[in-house]
Amino acid sequence: MQHQNIVEFKISGRYALFSDPITRIGGEKCSYQVPTYEAIKGILSSVYWKPTLIWIIDEIRIINPIRTQSSGIRPIQYNGGNTLAIYTYLKDVEYQVKAHFEWNMNRPELESDRNENKHHNIAKRMIERGGRRDIFLGSRECQGYVEPCTFGEGNGAYDQIDELSFGFMFHGFTYPDEATSQDEQEKVHARFWHQKMENGIIRFSRPEACEKKRFVKDMTMKTFDETNFTSVFQLEKEENQYGLA
Repeated sequence: MQHQNIVEFKISGRYALFSDPITRIGGEKCSYQVPTYEAIKGILSSVYWKPTLIWIIDEIRIINPIRTQSSGIRPIQYNGGNTLAIYTYLKDVEYQVKAHFEWNMNRPELESDRNENKHHNIAKRMIERGGRRDIFLGSRECQGYVEPCTFGEGNGAYDQIDELSFGFMFHGFTYPDEATSQDEQEKVHARFWHQKMENGIIRFSRPEACEKKRFVKDMTMKTFDETNFTSVFQLEKEENQYGLA
């Protein structure tokens, strides 16, 4: 790409629940100490998403001390009943994020929409306005807020700690439309890596560089036809017309 397309923003909220999807089926839930790559990518996708591009999370900075709070929850079960469960949330979280986007080469039908300056400017405006959709910090009940910032500004709780390891953690999912190899075509894989923080900053591995991947299920990639194109470009036209983009 010819132009810099990095975005920087701050995420904050009263509570967060970043957990391994395997433990999301039911029962008690306990948050990771820090966000996963997939969680931050999901937040950025709520701010601005287009199938033309893929968001790559470069690094996050932990601003507030890591604190947890347990709470009794009565989740509704599939059979209609409920039971008491203990959820352990992160409390009073704040993160700085640096990310950039790359073109989704699995979508050659969207090649005409690869306008770097356009998408970069829209993404920055969406960050200024708090995102296009609601922001959640890992779970639906954890409301989050997004606003612009300069990555590295201010003081962080872990700036003076050389290294802090969080062990082997879930990184994210690789879906068919983001496949980077032939083995990932028409499949969903879960990625894992050893996550660590250095001087308050977590530098994420790229998805294709993760240490371990596990097959989850077969899935076909959604295709775009003329109807899809019409709705996408009509929405973009209306956004520009009314100043929403």
